[in-house]
Amino acid sequence: MLIQPKIRGFICTTAHPEGCAAHVQQQIDFVKSQPPLPYPPKNVLVIGASTGYGLASRIVPAFGGGARTIGVFFEKPGVDKKSGSAGWYNSVAFEAAAAREGLYARSFNGDAFSTGMKESVIEAIAQDLGTVDLVIYSLASPRRTDPTDGQTYNSCLKPIGASYTQKTLNTDKAEVYPITIEPASEEDIHHTVKVMGGEDWELWMDALAAAGVLAPGARTIAYSYIGPELTFPIYTNGTIGRAKEHLEQSAARLNERFGSGTALVSVNKALVTQASSAIPVVPLYISLLYKEMKRQGLHEGCIEQIQRLFATQLATGNAPQLDAKGRVRIDDWEMRPEIQAAVEKAWNQVTTENLRQISDFDGYQSEFLKLFGFGLTGVDYDAETDPVRACSAGA
Repeated sequence: MLIQPKIRGFICTTAHPEGCAAHVQQQIDFVKSQPPLPYPPKNVLVIGASTGYGLASRIVPAFGGGARTIGVFFEKPGVDKKSGSAGWYNSVAFEAAAAREGLYARSFNGDAFSTGMKESVIEAIAQDLGTVDLVIYSLASPRRTDPTDGQTYNSCLKPIGASYTQKTLNTDKAEVYPITIEPASEEDIHHTVKVMGGEDWELWMDALAAAGVLAPGARTIAYSYIGPELTFPIYTNGTIGRAKEHLEQSAARLNERFGSGTALVSVNKALVTQASSAIPVVPLYISLLYKEMKRQGLHEGCIEQIQRLFATQLATGNAPQLDAKGRVRIDDWEMRPEIQAAVEKAWNQVTTENLRQISDFDGYQSEFLKLFGFGLTGVDYDAETDPVRACSAGA
């Protein structure tokens, strides 16, 4: 079948198998172009491993350090005449690339929040690897069913205490317009913390420890974001921010249980991902940010960010560099004062009419399409392709 992009709001409902494979290979090639990781982890579990930062967190230790990896994700396989999800094709491509180089790679497709998934993954670790020495937690989900009470919680993107009005970007129409978001209720806040906080991260680590599959000195890291002041009401000071506060509290609790330095939170750069594209205001900010960071030669994508994280913070054999709140900061280039000053100036000027002149909206769109395997050099998008691809997570 022919597969073309079908975009609906902030999501693309199709994905191209060969395009996703080309995108994964680009990331692998970048990692292999870098010096090998010093003191790399041997066995890595990535929870949320199929796209964005999670996928990069599987590629870097595998192809930069020869690590054996297990990935957990919730993706849709392709069927006859209907494409699967991008994350599915990414995982298929990763496994194929790993096999070509003799690297162990096993995947699990299903609800990472469930007790059953934890048990299946633990069984595989015990049988295949014995233990894991690094656990990456990179889940981004709009909902979670708590295995302890059976209730399904839904997250939301809302300010707290007052409504929030700011510029935003309609990426379908390339239009800049004001948006007002009403404040969250206490129930909204509670639900968002249940989904996006650190509760499930703690459950994973407790289950791994109880089963004896954590190597001595094993570490774990979860990903977060802070961003600039202009996004604080919708992000850092909003419902997501409360969830991120809980994530940091979870890291503190894990360090109390397993030893100081076991659990880290890494604050990463704003990037085009399936998660970030859904947040009001953020796509416009990213478009302006990309323009300035590219101009100054400081732009990084997911793979460059995670390569730097592993090379400078996780794989050196030394203690990571932490901020005053104990977090790793690989958003440091984004948050440089000169970068933020330039973005703020452009933010005050940007309109629909000058969007493409003062922002990198074209770059944003290009990166968005690449998430789904479109716009990759060397891929024949006019050729028929088979949407059915299998990986170890099942067909």
